[in-house]
Amino acid sequence: MLFPQARILIFAKAPEAGRVKTRLVPALGADSAADLYLNLLRSTIHWIQAAEIAPLICCCAPDTEHKVFQQFSHDYHIALETQVGEDLGERMANAASRQLAANRPVVLIGGDCPVLQTRHLLQALDWLKQGCDAVIGPAEDGGYVLLGLNRLAPDLFRGIAWGSAGVLDETRRRLQRLDWCWQELETLWDLDRPEDLHRFQARSDQPVCDAERTADPRS
Repeated sequence: MLFPQARILIFAKAPEAGRVKTRLVPALGADSAADLYLNLLRSTIHWIQAAEIAPLICCCAPDTEHKVFQQFSHDYHIALETQVGEDLGERMANAASRQLAANRPVVLIGGDCPVLQTRHLLQALDWLKQGCDAVIGPAEDGGYVLLGLNRLAPDLFRGIAWGSAGVLDETRRRLQRLDWCWQELETLWDLDRPEDLHRFQARSDQPVCDAERTADPRS
């Protein structure tokens, strides 16, 4: 384990049809959009565990009891935590604060960025180890795919229109107001919009709704 004192927190929703990847439903249908999300999530957990970068915690919504999360815990030996909070910002703040209180640097990610790689996590954790207060992984759609933290400030998470194109710029403004030292990774894309499906298919060289699966825990 390269960064045993740090924690990687992956924020995940139970892959229920109509509740995940809703912007892809017109292109794929609700069931296939949920299948795609499940494949992305499983793939992300698999490569992070295989890379042995830092202990991984799956932050689950609505709770840890869904059979998908239980299978992840069994297959990949990862810890599960329930997301707690009224919105994404509060849930991220609560999850990060638990680790930071134990003096553990944290990196928060989602499970839907197919171009996030080991080198991005290593760079983020290295910057945190060098003393950066925060690290951002910008997303093309105006959000971020990664947030690394050595400390916590509630203002980073409150009153932000999550899912909007202004999340990244607003977070930068708040980091500036806090007078924190931070670094940014290269800009990446996550799989949220119908136009992202084409480059995902080109990258994976397979149909988006036929990605390789092991036994589907929803079946």
